[in-house]
Amino acid sequence: MKTETVNAKQVPHLERQLSNRHIQLIAIGGAIGTGLFMGSGKTISVAGPSVIFVYMIIGFMLFFVMRAMGELLLSNLHYKSFSDFAGDLLGPWAGFFTGWTYWFCWVITGIADVIAIAGYANELWPGLPLWVPGLATIAILLLLNLTTVKAFGETEFWFALIKIIAIAALIIVGLFMIFSGFHSDAGPASFTNLWSHGGFFPKEFMGFVAGFQIAVFAFVGIELVGTTAAEAKDPEKNLPKAINSIPVRVLLFYVGALIILMSVTPWTEFRAGHSPFIAMFSLAGLGIAATVVNLVVLTSAMSSANSGIYSTSRMVYGLAQEGDAPALFSRLSSRKVPSNALFLSCVLLLSGVVLMYAGKDIGKAFDMVTTVSAVCFMFVWSIILASYLAFRRRRAHLHSASKFKMPGGIPMVWAVFAFFAFVLWALTTQPDTLMALLVTPVWFIMLGIAWFFLRRRPAHLARYATFQTELAQDMQGSATQRP
Repeated sequence: MKTETVNAKQVPHLERQLSNRHIQLIAIGGAIGTGLFMGSGKTISVAGPSVIFVYMIIGFMLFFVMRAMGELLLSNLHYKSFSDFAGDLLGPWAGFFTGWTYWFCWVITGIADVIAIAGYANELWPGLPLWVPGLATIAILLLLNLTTVKAFGETEFWFALIKIIAIAALIIVGLFMIFSGFHSDAGPASFTNLWSHGGFFPKEFMGFVAGFQIAVFAFVGIELVGTTAAEAKDPEKNLPKAINSIPVRVLLFYVGALIILMSVTPWTEFRAGHSPFIAMFSLAGLGIAATVVNLVVLTSAMSSANSGIYSTSRMVYGLAQEGDAPALFSRLSSRKVPSNALFLSCVLLLSGVVLMYAGKDIGKAFDMVTTVSAVCFMFVWSIILASYLAFRRRRAHLHSASKFKMPGGIPMVWAVFAFFAFVLWALTTQPDTLMALLVTPVWFIMLGIAWFFLRRRPAHLARYATFQTELAQDMQGSATQRP
């Protein structure tokens, strides 16, 4: 096992095996979530064409969160993820709350993905028991993640590539239908469909607001590139490239695809629970293409579950190293992967299989868990921004020396905070999302109780002190190397 010397002590560490193409496609895969394929039908039905602006605004705001995260991660390459810089800049409580909340986010998202996989598998193979695709997915992804981190990178590379090809095919086929004068029962395919059925805001302001409730979940995972920092080759070059490409991805994959969908078919034809991607290919008479898109949606959900297994295992590994989780999870296998943490994540994903049998409606189960997940992700994004404010206050010299400064600086942080407050208000306007919002604080109460007892434990204090020493030494080393 590869080791490095810290305070004359040999400790195992994660290996940098993720290349530029892995990082780029992991970032793209994170930006194209299951929410785009599975949730866009509902988003369009409640917001109409104004959903285009919803996705643009969310993508714009989250770009600044990613830039803040990038500047912080590159300020000290000893940071393994954002829970590390949160603990360093805001205090041990922040590392604990951020790490465990992010872990909880991805467990919940993974459960949603297992539910989605079972639903789509049932459409492809009617009569297939729901537990079969759920268990098969978890087993396959566990085996892939147990080999090496490069295997995860390769799997995610191909999953993301499939999603990109599917969206590119949708845009190309849609443009052909528009310019060839395609007609359906709903009328001609034309860009005028965007404004000829009640304008861009047919459901007025509250319809526009309702779009944010669902669309936010489509962006969860956009920060995934931040958890790859400890395993990325040449992070000072590859992380900025991945983060800077976010605006282009949002415009092409979200806005471009939605414009095409609503131009081919008026927004009034879309409804929740049905993928508009499958509907459009079926409309074009490409029956086999609709089946292929079903498989693409299936791989998209598998991609998200794969990302969840990866990120939760790395987060628990980091928490264990800092004394915020049992030491059992800080061990690496001979292949330099946190195998114990991987087993924990996969065992918890099995609850998705149980949830499907507990309730009859897969769609409602998906909506409930995705709303809870979205709220928790917003908490993590907010901690990243709060860490940036602390960084500007406490490490001004590192900000001055940074080659990857966040645009807009401190004023932009407060603008994004105001946007998050708006989204939380939006979640209170509908009964289903309000219920999920009211349930979410239970998680933070549980964390607060756990932290109250954990923070006084000698083992936790000792491990956190060691972690701080390592960070300080690494920071001094970076400062002496900087010209």
